[in-house]
Amino acid sequence: MPLVTPLAADHDAEVAELARFFNETLGFPPNSVLTMQRRPEIAKAFIALNKAVMANAGRVTSEQKRLIGLIASQTAGCQYCQAHTTLAAHRYGASDERLADIWNYERSALFTPAEKAAFAFAQAAASVPNAVDEAIGAELKKHWTDEEIVEILGVVALFGYLNRWNDSMATSIEVGAAAAGDRHLAANGWMAGKHG
Repeated sequence: MPLVTPLAADHDAEVAELARFFNETLGFPPNSVLTMQRRPEIAKAFIALNKAVMANAGRVTSEQKRLIGLIASQTAGCQYCQAHTTLAAHRYGASDERLADIWNYERSALFTPAEKAAFAFAQAAASVPNAVDEAIGAELKKHWTDEEIVEILGVVALFGYLNRWNDSMATSIEVGAAAAGDRHLAANGWMAGKHG
């Protein structure tokens, strides 16, 4: 049971209009945003940050950003965000094979050296305590520009916020996200848990 119940999607007209963004990424407005709208300024600021971080500004693709979010969320242990990032990654072109092999990314032929460097950085950056060291940074800089590194860390930081929000709120998981978790993550131990 969620700590705070989400409001209806049409509760605040301005938030509802901004939240249409999630219809493309997820197919529905997430319950996390519907809960944030109890303080509309928080919902609006979050949506603006989400759009800025997840926008395509260069070589870091929409699919890669969702996979980075998935790794960060798995590292943090947020089941809600793992399901959401899996659903969104699939909507942005992640194959079933890539989703199935994401936890084996270091040894997988399905990921490029640049992706592997970004994923290792995401995993280290999402760890508590933070595990980014010089070797991880050096490998990242071999493949990505400073601007792209800012994008990558922006994704990790965005999901750091969402991981704390959704795990603390025990946000109820939506049917579409739960189905993505069951389909792509359950074999690796995913379950809705307190989000069910």
